[in-house]
Amino acid sequence: MAQRPFSHTPSVLARRPVAVIALAQLLGTSLWFSANSAFEELTRVWSVSAAEIGWLTGAVQSGFILGTLTLALTGLADRFRASHLFVTSALLGALCNALFAWSAQGLTEALLWRFLVGLSLAGIYPVGMKLVVSWAPERTGQALAQLVAMLTLGTALPHGLKELGADLPWQVVISASSVLALAGAGLIFMLGDGAHLPARQTGSSSPLQVSEAFKAPGFRAAAWGYFGHMWELYAFWTVVPLLVANSVLASDAFGIGVSGMAFGVIGVGALGCLVGGALSRRFGSAAVALSMLTLSCLCAVLFALFWRTLSPVGLGLLLLVWGAAVVADSPQFSALAAKACPPAIVGASLAILNAIGFAITVVSIGLVTALFERVQLDAAWLLVPGPVVGLLGYGLTRKRARC
Repeated sequence: MAQRPFSHTPSVLARRPVAVIALAQLLGTSLWFSANSAFEELTRVWSVSAAEIGWLTGAVQSGFILGTLTLALTGLADRFRASHLFVTSALLGALCNALFAWSAQGLTEALLWRFLVGLSLAGIYPVGMKLVVSWAPERTGQALAQLVAMLTLGTALPHGLKELGADLPWQVVISASSVLALAGAGLIFMLGDGAHLPARQTGSSSPLQVSEAFKAPGFRAAAWGYFGHMWELYAFWTVVPLLVANSVLASDAFGIGVSGMAFGVIGVGALGCLVGGALSRRFGSAAVALSMLTLSCLCAVLFALFWRTLSPVGLGLLLLVWGAAVVADSPQFSALAAKACPPAIVGASLAILNAIGFAITVVSIGLVTALFERVQLDAAWLLVPGPVVGLLGYGLTRKRARC
């Protein structure tokens, strides 16, 4: 059994390890979109355009990609205890986030601090997945669903804060995420690692070792599905406010503003993750992942075809279903990948999966937002190829493995 810092931990936190990890994940990943809550204030204070402020999100994504690649290719993800890596990353992320809030004097400094926040998040999100595998390998799909549900709520939170009109200095709002990340680090420090992973590796990983995961047909199939899903997910989250503001939903038919509706459409994904996790216990992760990917693809097609003719209620319901389905497949594909890869490199395998997936999001976000300027809501068609390729890649890989 893994050693833990406090003797009372097994009788308290270890009774519900997945819930503890999920809560710590929510607290830690609150760093991800903390800058979004200060969007309007920063454009005014620094006299920069909305597009330039959008680079802050790109800086976080870029830092996350570099961080996950580093974890995967150097072997850090499997050479150190997952709990130690999580705690260290959360502490560094909290510090860099606070420095962004209180020391950055302009966009250039801000981009550096946000990049470092993204680098730190690489030791929180995929490492949190590894912690789940170490504690509850028998219900990985349901457990990872809780983690992604927390990440989804963190994504929606800035829109909710804007709708509520929180009247606090932007530095205080952003610093609150640092405090939350410190709390998440404390929880994982007390919980420690589970007992269901092999002993830590003493050597370093290499690209060849990480490639062993892709030799497993189950991992390759899950990767196809995950990559197709990632093409759609973050681009969808990025354009949700635009979809709402440029459709009949902008008529204030529901008595709430664009930010409130965006919060609902994105936030309902947390419920989708939890429902998908529960279903995975009965039907398996593969069935849930493929069903949700198919449903989100169908929603994208229906939106692109009928956004001009649907009523506010009909369009609102379609977006809510899309918001629930678009992220519900993510933890299930991750669970399939974790089960299929060699146990000794599960940390590195999940890290490389995240690195490639988030690199794909940079491309899809750029293309969809650029196309939106030309064709408005018809840009939703560009979200469809991701799920289609993911479904085809998964199916063909599994079929070849059976031949």
